[in-house]
Amino acid sequence: MNLAHLFLRIARRDPEAPAVAVGARTRWTYQELVQRAAHLAAGLVDRLGCRDGDRVAIVMENRPEYLEIELAAWWAGLAIVPINAKLHPKELGWISGNAEPAVCFASAKLATAVVDGGVPPGCRLIEVPSGDYEELFAAEPHALRPVEPDRLAWLFYTSGTTGRPKGAMITHRNLRAMTYAYHVDVDEVAPRSVLLHAAPLSHGSGCYVSPHAAVGSCHVVPESAGFDEAEVVELCRAWRRVHLFAAPTMVNRLVRRVREQGPEPSGLATIVYGGAPMYLADLEEAHRVLGFRLAQLYGQGESPMCITALSKREHEAAARAGRTDILQSAGTAQIVCEVIVADEEGRPLPPGEVGEVLVRGDSVVPGYWRDPEATAATMGTGWLKTGDMGSFDPAGYLTLKDRSKDLIISGGANIYPREVEEVLLAHPKVREVSVVGLPDPEWGEQVVACVVAEPGTRPEELDAHCLGQIARFKRPKRYVFVDALPKSAYGKILKRELRERLLRESAAEGGSRGG
Repeated sequence: MNLAHLFLRIARRDPEAPAVAVGARTRWTYQELVQRAAHLAAGLVDRLGCRDGDRVAIVMENRPEYLEIELAAWWAGLAIVPINAKLHPKELGWISGNAEPAVCFASAKLATAVVDGGVPPGCRLIEVPSGDYEELFAAEPHALRPVEPDRLAWLFYTSGTTGRPKGAMITHRNLRAMTYAYHVDVDEVAPRSVLLHAAPLSHGSGCYVSPHAAVGSCHVVPESAGFDEAEVVELCRAWRRVHLFAAPTMVNRLVRRVREQGPEPSGLATIVYGGAPMYLADLEEAHRVLGFRLAQLYGQGESPMCITALSKREHEAAARAGRTDILQSAGTAQIVCEVIVADEEGRPLPPGEVGEVLVRGDSVVPGYWRDPEATAATMGTGWLKTGDMGSFDPAGYLTLKDRSKDLIISGGANIYPREVEEVLLAHPKVREVSVVGLPDPEWGEQVVACVVAEPGTRPEELDAHCLGQIARFKRPKRYVFVDALPKSAYGKILKRELRERLLRESAAEGGSRGG
């Protein structure tokens, strides 16, 4: 069944329900949204020549058109390729070249970056809004196209350990499983609630569209098109039953705003947090300031939003019982998937033993786009190898311990060290480099580059080099120049030893200042 049926179902049952809003103003009802999507779907097929299974790229900041483009693509049996608007033009170009979309919709603000990155042959670039975009709605509407469950619905590009992102092939079956699990395990959402898209629709908030469309929530796009804590507070007072996704850093900023300046976000129902660890002290402060309105989920692009979850009820029960171990966990396995902790041979480990988190079920994608080697390495055993290390307690609560792939999560964004290392190694003055993540009270982790370079090399020139190659949020926040990097007998850089050394030096500096 086509995922777009979720929207059509609400349009028939509750046609006047608000579907999309900007700030406090409703833009389209569900009936209007579905009608526009049917016309746009016809425009994609009849006017642009999109064929069955083609990809539709979206490079935009959060805007109301994002939602109708997604819906129209699914309506026509096409797949969406939402691309992070913060990426560097070279990164945009690589993803576009790999996905080979038939059409790319880009906001006027980002169209130049798309062109600079390179538009693939045969791809039509259309600015939003524009006359070309509006002309697509003149086509006679198409009926909803039936699709098989394993039809590609979304190419979700994740950062890659090899320096190139991989396209996780999310199917209609995967998104339906995610939708069902969300309502069972993560959050209770009433009809005509609100989903506030303060996080990017390309990834962080975009995964929440289908669970909320299934019950007729209104999708509210902030006028700022992003996260502004003062605006979030106001929108949580303008609307009732507001739900949103927020990375822990965003939660902390909102908590600080409400605590120090108020007012209470009276319409706030739920904040679902994820994408990075939430420190216990921060979680307890959020409960104190906002009440028990937080839920947690753990997932990956390869199993979108579906591995484990810790609901609001579980947060409250654990807090009242003093069960900090549960509050520090990632919750229990969601209903649509099996989750185990395994040893290096893939054998399940008993509670208390640390191993790699493996997942299988209807939420797990069938593989990576045009990358059979990565597919075999990650999913070849029938289980998704997450690369995350963790352990279960006897009750089935999963606690994450470490990341076997050295992933850095800063401000809720995934950053792979090798991608940054490869950019720095291209600088003529850099001889060796190792990028690690260190704890940061505001961002969760900060990117630190340890560099062996020619004498006289300055951080500013390395920073400028990075800004010319990768997205700003990926560049190192700190450069540490060293004479040599710690290595094993086989020549492998010992990242753990490097991190520990940096932490010891930071602690010593803090002690010296304190004395």
